[in-house]
Amino acid sequence: MGRYTGPRIKVCRRHNAQLFGASKYLERKNYPPGMHGPKSRRKLSEYGLALSEKQKLRYMYGLFERQFRHVFRKAQRTRGVTGETLLQLLETRLDNVVFRLGFARTRPFSRQMVVHGHVRVNKVKVTSPSYNVRAGDVIEIRENAKTKAMVQKSLELNQAAPVPDWLAVDREGIKGEVKRIPTREEIAPIVNERLVVELYSR
Repeated sequence: MGRYTGPRIKVCRRHNAQLFGASKYLERKNYPPGMHGPKSRRKLSEYGLALSEKQKLRYMYGLFERQFRHVFRKAQRTRGVTGETLLQLLETRLDNVVFRLGFARTRPFSRQMVVHGHVRVNKVKVTSPSYNVRAGDVIEIRENAKTKAMVQKSLELNQAAPVPDWLAVDREGIKGEVKRIPTREEIAPIVNERLVVELYSR
C-alpha cells in the first residue's frame, strides 16, 4: 500500500499538476520549487519528461514504484493498447472507485476506508485497495452508523464534484455501481501514457 508522507505542494509544483486534489497554491506559485524562484530551468530531456509523466501517475494514485511496475506488467499481459489498459487498471482500483463515487474526499482517505473493512463489493468485504472492480460490481458501505455518517458527510461535501459516467451512485442508499470499464476519454488522464510505456520499454 503506497502512502506518500512528504511535502505534497512541492511535488505538485515540481510536476505542475494537482496530484493530491484541488489546491489554489499552484495559482500563486506555478513554477518548480527551489531557492532561485521562478527563473528559467533546464529543459527536460526525453527521458526526464517520460519519468515525470510516470511519477505523476504514481503520486496521483498513491503507488510505490514496485506496485506501479506490477500494474504495468499486468497491462502488458492484457490484450489491447498497453497505455490505455494501464490507465484503466489504475482507475478501476477499489480505493479510486470509492473516491470517484464521492464516498471519500481524498484517495488516501478512501484507501483507509477499504483497508479498515468499511467497503463491500457485491456484499463481500474487500480490504485490498488494489482490487480491480468489474462492470456490474456494486460497491456498498458497511452497515455501521458512524461509518455511514462519515460517508454521508463526504457525499454532501462532494456534491459539486460530478460522478463519472461509467459509475452510478445512490446517495440515499450510500452505494454505487460500475456500469462499465472507462475509456481513455472518460478517464481524461493528466499524463501522456505513451511516454510511460516507452519509459518501461527501454
